[in-house]
Amino acid sequence: MSRSAPSRSAAPHPAPQVPGRAVAWSAVDVVLVLAFAASGRRTHEHGVTVVGVLETAWPFLLSYVLAVIAIRAWRSPSRIWPTAVVLWLGTVAGGLAVRALSGAGVALSFQIVTLLVLGIFLLVPRAVLGALRGRRRPVA
Repeated sequence: MSRSAPSRSAAPHPAPQVPGRAVAWSAVDVVLVLAFAASGRRTHEHGVTVVGVLETAWPFLLSYVLAVIAIRAWRSPSRIWPTAVVLWLGTVAGGLAVRALSGAGVALSFQIVTLLVLGIFLLVPRAVLGALRGRRRPVA
């Protein structure tokens, strides 16, 4: 009985990336979420300790992880759309919701800063990498 290889459709989606890249992107994202939390604590003079940063960051880290799992971000971790946009909005919305449910502050100004800073942190590195990759492609 001969087996033929399954046919591959010409789907417009890029091939899944190497798992190491997904881990690297997740590590970068987590470090940036921690930097966001540390910066906020420093700005508001709450003290930048490991415990304090984790206390501030955990709702956003939890939401980030849930967003990664929900969209299987490891399949295309460097893509801005939809991967980074969903990670950004999921991290912000989920993080703010968890903060509110846990009794932490979610003032409108904090929501706006969170949206903007995490947007920059989670989108810009991917945009820069995409631009650099585009410059390296040979012109045909």
